[in-house]
Amino acid sequence: MARIDYTLEMDAKTSSKAMGSELHISPKKSRELGRALKGMRTQNAKKYLEAVVAKKQAVPFKRHCEGAGHKKGPMAGGRYPVDAAKAFLKLLENAGSNAEYKGLDPERMYIAHVATKRGRVIPGMIARARGRGSPYNTDTVNIEIILNEVR
Repeated sequence: MARIDYTLEMDAKTSSKAMGSELHISPKKSRELGRALKGMRTQNAKKYLEAVVAKKQAVPFKRHCEGAGHKKGPMAGGRYPVDAAKAFLKLLENAGSNAEYKGLDPERMYIAHVATKRGRVIPGMIARARGRGSPYNTDTVNIEIILNEVR
């Protein structure tokens, strides 16, 4: 597997990074969730992700919203991407631990950068009638999160 680099470099003294590679979640849902999280404070983002996992807060879908029903509040189409929210929560905790290790306060940080990229496709087959088969592939996602200190 090739080395995956971060798409953005920030000041190493005031920022902390975390990356998850080849996560088995939907690329479309992870893109929408990353867009919703960008700019949030870490504590607010954790509360938001926990509410998404509990299906109490919907994530607004702007680009991949075909067939998504409207949700309460000012948002139009939205969904509850539970698996993606769990993966983002783990990455956010990892980035917070990295910040703590560097001597930064994770409570005083915000999500400065989120990038989701499609990973490799894991090929699979599902059996069909008369000895045939259809592709049943698994999409993977590479996610990177960069936290920055609030000034």
